Amino acid sequence: MKKTIVNLLAAAAIGLGASLAVAGPGPEDLTKQLTEQVIAAVEADAEIRAGDTEKAIRLVEERVLPHFNFEHMTALAVGRDWRGASAEQRQALTAQFRTLLVRTYSNALTQYDNQTIVFKPFRGRPDDRDAQVRTEIRQPGAQAIQMDFSLEMVGEDWKVYDVVVAGVSLVTNYRASFAQQIRQSGVDGLIESLKAKNNELVVEKS
Repeated sequence: MKKTIVNLLAAAAIGLGASLAVAGPGPEDLTKQLTEQVIAAVEADAEIRAGDTEKAIRLVEERVLPHFNFEHMTALAVGRDWRGASAEQRQALTAQFRTLLVRTYSNALTQYDNQTIVFKPFRGRPDDRDAQVRTEIRQPGAQAIQMDFSLEMVGEDWKVYDVVVAGVSLVTNYRASFAQQIRQSGVDGLIESLKAKNNELVVEKS
C-alpha cells in the first residue's frame, strides 16, 4: 500500500510540475490542463510503461525539475538541523534529496496504470503567493487517495514545495529518519547516507 501511494504521488507530481511552466492561469487551471497532457504522453509511450527508467528520467528532468523548489523541500525534510548546516552542506543535501525524489518520480512513471486525477474546488485568491491544489487519485479497483499540492510563488513562477498524501506530507515524512541520521553521524553522515541510497537505486535498476 505504501509503495502504491508513493507511486501515485510521484506520477501526479510530475503532471503538476509540468503544469506550472505555463504563464497565465492559476495553479488549479494549469494543473488540470497539463496533467492531462503528461498522462497522455505516458500512455502513448510504450517504452516508459515497459520500464525504461532512463527515458522516464529524461521526462522528469524536462517537465518537473524547473518547477519544484528543491531547496525549500530539503529544508522542510531536514527540519531544524537545516539552520545549523553550512552553505556547502545545504547544497549537497539539496542535490542528493533531489536525486532521490527524481528517481522515485521516474520509477512511478514506469508503473503508470490508468490512474485519473479528480480536482476538488480550488480555494484561493488572485493575489495569493501560496496555494494548495486539492486532488483525488482514482484507480480502477482501488480506494481513492486524497492528495494535496502545496505551491509558492518564487519571483513570478509557481513552485511546488510539498505534496500531502492522505494527510501525510511527503517532505516531512523524511524528517524523523533524517533527524536520526544526523544525531548518529551529523549532517555529513546524512549526506553520505543519501549518496549511498541513490547509488543503491542505480544498482538495483541495473
